[in-house]
Amino acid sequence: MPKRFAAFQFPAETRTRFALLQGETELVEIDNFENQTPVNDKTIPLDSIELLPPLPQTPSKIIAVGLNYPAHIDEMKHENVPSNPILFLKAPSTLLAPFKPIIGLSSWGRIDYEGELAVVIGKTCKNASEATALDYVLGYTLANDVTARALQRQDTQWGRAKNFDTFCPLGPYLLQNEGQNPAAFHLQTQVDGEVRQDGDVSQMRFSIPFLIAYISNIMTLYPGDLILTGTPQGVSPLEKGQTVRIGVPEIGWLENPFQLVAD
Repeated sequence: MPKRFAAFQFPAETRTRFALLQGETELVEIDNFENQTPVNDKTIPLDSIELLPPLPQTPSKIIAVGLNYPAHIDEMKHENVPSNPILFLKAPSTLLAPFKPIIGLSSWGRIDYEGELAVVIGKTCKNASEATALDYVLGYTLANDVTARALQRQDTQWGRAKNFDTFCPLGPYLLQNEGQNPAAFHLQTQVDGEVRQDGDVSQMRFSIPFLIAYISNIMTLYPGDLILTGTPQGVSPLEKGQTVRIGVPEIGWLENPFQLVAD
């Protein structure tokens, strides 16, 4: 089974540490995601640490793909969708650790979850071909492309609606790229235990190898950079106090509560 890694810290510390997941309840601390040398022979209970976004370093950029599932295009009633991938950027300051609250202001209006598979780049990638694209992937994790939908529709551009602090929960673990086919992953989103999104990555308009090649022919991708690959149908607003969970069986469940704050 492919290895799963975590970034974490002990309570009351600010240092980022890295670990290999052992089963479902324990970690072994390692130097980093690349050499994976154990720091010692001790195991760490998962309930004694705080998970962080599972990245080797702060990304230089987060590239997100819009309208990459046909059924999502239909539910959002988009017309005249371009034949090429729709790309937009999310700031690294949007990143949020598992279990930390997504924060929204009531004046922003409707705020939606968008469960997505995220690709973590492992080495510098420029002008990759579709055939070699997955060679640049460190691993896969889960993201929530939280969106202030009313502001998105108001602005037409997506920069403001997608970039509030806490609007990119990421985790819980990084599934190491060991040659597996990401198109075989099944993605599900739950809100308070109710299934809201349920789709196969194979349903994407543009595959992950195609996206990596396409993006790297526009901009250089660096280690730690993220690609959010799009969301399947089933997006809807979050209500105050709800908890959203996004899962792929091979990776785990990314869970975050939603807090709505009065202006």
